[in-house]
Amino acid sequence: MARRVGLVGAGYICEYHVKALEGVPGVTIAGVFDVDSERAEKTGLTVYPSLASLCADVDVVHVLTPPSAHTAVALEALSKGCHVLVEKPLAEDVDDCERIRCLARERGLSVSVNHSLLFDPQIQRALARVRAGELGRIVGVDVLRSSEYPPYQGGPLPPPYRSAGYPFRDLGVHALYLVRAFLGPIENVSAEWQSLGGDPNLAFDEWRALVKCRDGLGQVLLSWNARPLTSQLLVHGTRGSLRVDLFSMFQSRRASTPLPKAAERLLNAMSDALGPLVDMPPNVLGFLRGAIKPYQGLHSLIAEFYRSLDAGMAPPVSLDEAIEVVKFTEQVARAADRDHRNRTAQITMSQEIPYLVTGASGALGSAIVDRLVERGERVRCFMRRIPPPRAGVEVALGDLGDPEAVSRAVRGARVVIHAGAAMKGGWTEHECATVKGTENVVDACLRHGVDKLVHVSSMSVLDFAGSTDAMSEQSPYEPRPDERGAYTRAKLEAEQIVRDAVRTGLRAVVLRPGQIFGGRLPLLTPAVARRLGARFLVLGDGEVRLPLVYIADVVDAVLQAVEGPLAGGEIIQLVDDYTPTQNEVLALTSGRVVRVPRNLLFWGGKLSEPLLAAVGRKSPFSRYRFESALAKRSFQSMHASLLDWRPRVGVRAGIDAERRAGRLV
Repeated sequence: MARRVGLVGAGYICEYHVKALEGVPGVTIAGVFDVDSERAEKTGLTVYPSLASLCADVDVVHVLTPPSAHTAVALEALSKGCHVLVEKPLAEDVDDCERIRCLARERGLSVSVNHSLLFDPQIQRALARVRAGELGRIVGVDVLRSSEYPPYQGGPLPPPYRSAGYPFRDLGVHALYLVRAFLGPIENVSAEWQSLGGDPNLAFDEWRALVKCRDGLGQVLLSWNARPLTSQLLVHGTRGSLRVDLFSMFQSRRASTPLPKAAERLLNAMSDALGPLVDMPPNVLGFLRGAIKPYQGLHSLIAEFYRSLDAGMAPPVSLDEAIEVVKFTEQVARAADRDHRNRTAQITMSQEIPYLVTGASGALGSAIVDRLVERGERVRCFMRRIPPPRAGVEVALGDLGDPEAVSRAVRGARVVIHAGAAMKGGWTEHECATVKGTENVVDACLRHGVDKLVHVSSMSVLDFAGSTDAMSEQSPYEPRPDERGAYTRAKLEAEQIVRDAVRTGLRAVVLRPGQIFGGRLPLLTPAVARRLGARFLVLGDGEVRLPLVYIADVVDAVLQAVEGPLAGGEIIQLVDDYTPTQNEVLALTSGRVVRVPRNLLFWGGKLSEPLLAAVGRKSPFSRYRFESALAKRSFQSMHASLLDWRPRVGVRAGIDAERRAGRLV
C-alpha cells in the first residue's frame, strides 16, 4: 500500500529515519517540519511551514523532536488522522502516554515507539536462542553500557546537561526494554547514581539499577567513566549464559554440561574465545558491504511498522510496553532530579565575595583555594560538580563555556583568579573551556566591575622551535599554533583575549607558569618521559631543559599578583633558576630508560603529515611539533621583580618534599 510520510524534527536521528524509509516499499517521504526552518532546509527534503500543513498532506508521521514535544506532536498528528511512529521515549509522563493511547483508539490509528535495539540483529538472534531453550529458564539479565556525549561547544547547555536525570532518560530506556524482553513485565526498579567526573557537566555519570521483573532480576549499569566504550547484554539461564556484544557484533555462549567442572570451564573458555572469531568477520564484512547498516535495528523496526500497517496488525512495539518503560524510566530519572535539586538548594552565594577562583577543582586552582582559606579569606569556587561542604568556601556551579553561569559566578567578586582551562581533549574542548571560557570571564569582569583579573596563562604560548635566546616574557609568540596542538593554540588565544581587554579598561595581570609540579601534579610528565610499565620512554637524548616551577611558588605569585599594584596587562613568567634536564629528573627514578633518536622522530613526524593528510586529518606527530617539544632552550623571568616574586621553596626543595610525600612520579 502506498503511503506518504512526514517527519517532524530535523535533528541528528532524522537522517537515519530517512535512510530507513528509503528501503521500505510503497513509502514516499513527503517532507519535514521543524521549528528551526534552517535546520529543516539542511535535510534536502521539502520543508513544510507548519505541523498542520504537514499532517494534512501525509498519512504517517514520524515524531523525531526532543522528548518534551513528543506528546503535543503525536496528539496533533493523530487528531489529523495520521498513524504515528515516535522516537523513544513515547512521552515524558505516563498520563501523556495514556492520552496518546486513548486518541489512537478513538481514531482507529496505529502508534508505536522506536525501541530499536529490540530489532538489532544480535538481540533478535539472542531472543531466538532463548525461545529455542538453549539457556533453559532465564533468571537474570545484565545490561552494561558506557557512553560519552559530544563535546560541549559553549553557549547554552545542550540537553544532556539540563537535567540530572537525562542520562537515564537517554540510555536507561534502552536498558529497561531489553531487560523486559528477556524477563517479562517490569514490576519495580530501584537505582543509585553518583558523579565521578567522567563527564563533569553531568550531574550524575554513574548509574546502577536493579530491575525486578515477573521472571527474574535484571541489572543496568550505565557509565560515562568506563573505557573502552561498551554495549553488552549478559543473559543468565538455568542451562547456560549468553554474552551479546552490540558494538563488536558477536555473541558467546557458556553452557552447563555433565562434564567434570574443570573440563566444563575449559570448554566454556574455548567457547568464549570462538564467539568473536566466528561472528565478527562476517558481521564486519556485512557492515562494510552495506548489508548491515548503522542503526540496523531502526531500519528493521521501521520496516516492521509499515508491514503491520499494511496487514492491519498490532505494531512492533505495543503501547503497553512503551508506557511501562516510560513509567519506570521516569521513576528513576525524577528521583535523580529531586536529589540534585536538594543538593543544589543548599548552595548559596553571597552578594559580595573577595575572591572567585575558576578551575577550582583542578590541581592549581584547588591549591590557590587552600592557601586563601588558610589565610582566613572567603572564596567562591567556580566548579562543574558539587564538592563536599567546606568552611569559608562557597560554590558557583557551571561550565566556563556557559556565559550565564560565568556571569553568575563573577557577580559580586572583587578579584577573579582565572585558573580554569581545558587540559585534555581536542580543539572543541579547548576552544570551549579555554578560549570561550576566557571570553566569558573577561566579559563578566568588565560587566560587573571586578577590581582585578589574575589570568593564569602558560609558557607554551611562546615560539619554542624558532627562538634561540633564553625564553622570557619578551620572546615571540608561537607563530604556528595550529601545528603545536590544541592546548597551545587555545592558551595563546586566551592570553590575547585578556591583553586586548586591558586596552578597553580591564585591570589584569597575566602569569605564565612553566611546568608546574607538586601536590596533584607529578614531576614525571610526558614532557619528561612516558611510562611503559617499568620503563621510561624518552623522546630524544634527554638533554632538553625543563622550565620547572613548584606549585607552592606559583600560588605565592598568584597572591602577590592579587595584592600588588600591577593591573595593566603585565606578563610575568614563573620559572625557577634551576632548570634540570630530562635525564637529571629521570635519575631520581629507578626505571630503565628507552630512548628514541631525535632524527628518527623528525623523520617519522614528517612522513606522518602527507599520510594523514591523504585521509583528511592533521598529524598529531608532525615534525614541527617534535621540533618544538625537543627544542633545547634556557629560561628566565625578566619581569618577576615587578611582582616582587622569586621562588620561596624552589625546585630542589620541592623535589625533596614530593619525594618525602611519595608523589615524585
